[in-house]
Amino acid sequence: MSLMGSLYIGVSGLRTADNALNTTAHNMSNLDTQGYTRQQVAQGTRSYNTISRSATKNWMQTGLGVNYTRTRQERDWILDKNYRRESGRSAFYDVSSAAIEEIEYILGESNEGHEFSEALSGDNGLWVAVQELAKNPTLSVNQDLFVTKGYEFITKARAVYDSLCDYQDNMNKEVKRDVDRINKYAQEIQALNEAIVRIEAGQEHANDLRDRRNYLLDELGKIGSITYSEDPSGYVSVRFEQVDLVKGSMVNEICLYTDPKTGFYTPYWKVLANYDKFDKNGNPIVSEENIEGAKVFNLAQEISSMFNTDIGSLKSTLLARGDHRATYSEINDINPDGEYEEGWYDRNISQSIVMNIQAEFDQLVHMITTKINAVLAEGAERATKLNPDSTYLRDENGDPYQLFQLVVQEDGTPETGWTVRNILINQELRQNPSLLNFRLDEHSEDNETMEALKKAFEESVYTLNPNVKTPVNFTNYYKNLVSQVANTGSVLRAIQDNQTVAMDALEYAREEIVGVSSDEELTNMIMYQNAYNASSRYINVISEMLDHLLSTLGR
Repeated sequence: MSLMGSLYIGVSGLRTADNALNTTAHNMSNLDTQGYTRQQVAQGTRSYNTISRSATKNWMQTGLGVNYTRTRQERDWILDKNYRRESGRSAFYDVSSAAIEEIEYILGESNEGHEFSEALSGDNGLWVAVQELAKNPTLSVNQDLFVTKGYEFITKARAVYDSLCDYQDNMNKEVKRDVDRINKYAQEIQALNEAIVRIEAGQEHANDLRDRRNYLLDELGKIGSITYSEDPSGYVSVRFEQVDLVKGSMVNEICLYTDPKTGFYTPYWKVLANYDKFDKNGNPIVSEENIEGAKVFNLAQEISSMFNTDIGSLKSTLLARGDHRATYSEINDINPDGEYEEGWYDRNISQSIVMNIQAEFDQLVHMITTKINAVLAEGAERATKLNPDSTYLRDENGDPYQLFQLVVQEDGTPETGWTVRNILINQELRQNPSLLNFRLDEHSEDNETMEALKKAFEESVYTLNPNVKTPVNFTNYYKNLVSQVANTGSVLRAIQDNQTVAMDALEYAREEIVGVSSDEELTNMIMYQNAYNASSRYINVISEMLDHLLSTLGR
């Protein structure tokens, strides 16, 4: 090879070393950049010049130097896939665990909560007031205590239930935020697809854009179950919950249907909705029937890691929130429309953390209030049987006194169903508790009614839900409800801890590949700098040889 040709070999070394130094510096400058993937220069040999070929088929060739092929990202496709699946599962149980912690606070078993147990069975609770009343039912102080504790009981109960509803509303806002993020990420991935294809149609490599796209896939994987693939041109297609979210230049938008009663959002695929009505501007009028086959999630599925149905923060939020405010009747398979539907509780209530507690808590309040009212009504009826003209435990209209009443609507009619939000204390009794005199017409104490009140609290005939067979009394019912929450929380936190260990292992393994190590990059920088210096010296030697030859031949 000529000396001039040798100069080009040296130049190829300089250029390759220079590119490698630039790539190393780029890695160092992005050491703490979120989502950045370590880049590495790929080197190859240039084509060889064949000088001759011998009879024994031995080739005589000279090399033309080193070739900079491309700057590649250091990623592992299998690790990425596993990481995104497990990060989604981790996010699912993070949401579930957070929901349980919030419920534990709302139930008031901490110093900062509503302390509902105190209002029910504490030293100054309703059960103690019943016991004191039974000792001396004609004493006005005990009558006043009974009514006052009844008022405190229903007030605390409403505070607990309202807090559960408020938490549902907060989770509802999270649903909107997650859906907005999904649509935003999908639009950005589609824009990145086009930019990457446009750039890589030439000789450049859009590695930084690919980093951003991979980061967005990581974030999508936390929100829901995703699958994805990249075609030869560089386009990435993404499926979210088994439906195309990004496909080529197309983005399928996720919309939100708002329930007119609760305001709860239901995510659905706009492209799959079946619209049959439109407003005057041509916009579709969305109803629950329109989106029945377009819902993003099937929340009736069994939640299981085996079937990968426990992935994504959005699904977990929807499950925990539920789709309405649950009441006691649903424990008995009565749907919100008031109709019996076999298996309603197991299908629609039990899997929702908040709705299950709402229903069980509402059942407790329903049983206590209706039972106390029933005992008072039975006392009045017994007195009437003995004396048809008796006014014992009856108001001026002749109706039995009820400690608890239903809320009256604007049209003057009472609410239906003895649920927490529909119950309030009898204001007439609250203003004048002595109306509950508990002294019979013959002036004796009504001990039979007192025993019935005590028995109502002491008899073990109540269960939390159809799947619990052990009967309990009112006090133990609430204790079992709290224990159920604590046990569920313990299980979820154990799963969360195990998932954290698995996530950390995957993250460490992936970070070893995609992460930038300052020590390793500094080592590479020294290596490439030495390679640059070696190429420079090689060129200097060739230059000196040329100069020597020209000087010698020129004499």
